[in-house]
Amino acid sequence: MKKYLFIDRDGTLVTEPHDYQVDALDKVKFEKNVIPALLKLKEHGYTFVMVSNQDGLGTDSFPLNTFTPAHELILNTLESQGIVFEQVLVCPHKPEDNCDCRKPKLGLVMSYLKDTSWDRENSYFIGDRPTDVQMGQNMGITPIRYGAEGLDWDEIADKLTTRARIATIERNTKETKIKISVDLDHSGNSSFDTGIGFFDHMLDQIATHGGISIQAKVTGDLFVDEHHTIEDTGIALGQAILQALGDKRGIGRFGFVLPMDEVYAKVFADCVDDDNVTVALDISGRPHVKFDFDAEFTRDKLGQMPAQMVPHFFHALAVAMGLTLHMYVSEGNAHHQVEALFKAFGRALRVALARHGNELPSSKGKL
Repeated sequence: MKKYLFIDRDGTLVTEPHDYQVDALDKVKFEKNVIPALLKLKEHGYTFVMVSNQDGLGTDSFPLNTFTPAHELILNTLESQGIVFEQVLVCPHKPEDNCDCRKPKLGLVMSYLKDTSWDRENSYFIGDRPTDVQMGQNMGITPIRYGAEGLDWDEIADKLTTRARIATIERNTKETKIKISVDLDHSGNSSFDTGIGFFDHMLDQIATHGGISIQAKVTGDLFVDEHHTIEDTGIALGQAILQALGDKRGIGRFGFVLPMDEVYAKVFADCVDDDNVTVALDISGRPHVKFDFDAEFTRDKLGQMPAQMVPHFFHALAVAMGLTLHMYVSEGNAHHQVEALFKAFGRALRVALARHGNELPSSKGKL
């Protein structure tokens, strides 16, 4: 989904003169660090739209022949540096005209508001005036105040490109009540309370070896059996990780192999597996799960966790997260088999979640 930055012009991109009209070439002065900030934001996948009030544009007090050269200088200078606007939206009216297009009214952006395909949660309106703040609120996106009353361009770029990869999912049904929080960039702050001790231990393996934090509080109908608790936890955990990933830019995407005592476990994806290549898992957006176990688990239960729920848990998690996931484990002690799978998954996840730059790791342009 597209992420938009709707940006005011005067006072935000360029310095606003004392007479409030950028109507001469010598009045064009760009705000400090606006160009490197916009380039950084472009690298992180933002699309730009300019939205500007130009009081009385086209009238004798502000003729087009004085506005146009300065405006074109602004656009051409930005374009020469690789910064282009999908649209440049200008309201030419004065306040007393009572038009529908003057910010913070929505006439200029109505075509965007009618389009449901773009990412409102991660889009912003940036401007220097209270009307710009109100405009963002009216559009249902987050406003960012620029300038003396708000942030500078370096701060805006940092704010929008260093998004914390955290999320909380609450999932309540007649069978389970679940709250799971994840932090994909910090470890060591995990806690688990599912009512199934061995399952808590396995979730801890994912967090520890994945280099992430997971906090899980689960109340399930264990008086029936463990099925709903384990399955629904997998769903909620997958949803939480997916939400925390955001637009997935910069992630490693792929994943791993793990030996544990007499057991050999590997988690691999896209069927790329030979003597030289093992690819762990794929945060592909295309859920697919395959299990390849050399032997049946040698015990039906590990503590209070049924062994048959191990593949069921990973299937629920993979579908919710959009993973292509293949898992293999050799024969051996059942405890080691299961623990190796959870550790291997965590290690695969660590590699796949790690960020390396800002590019989207897909030739399709979407994950």
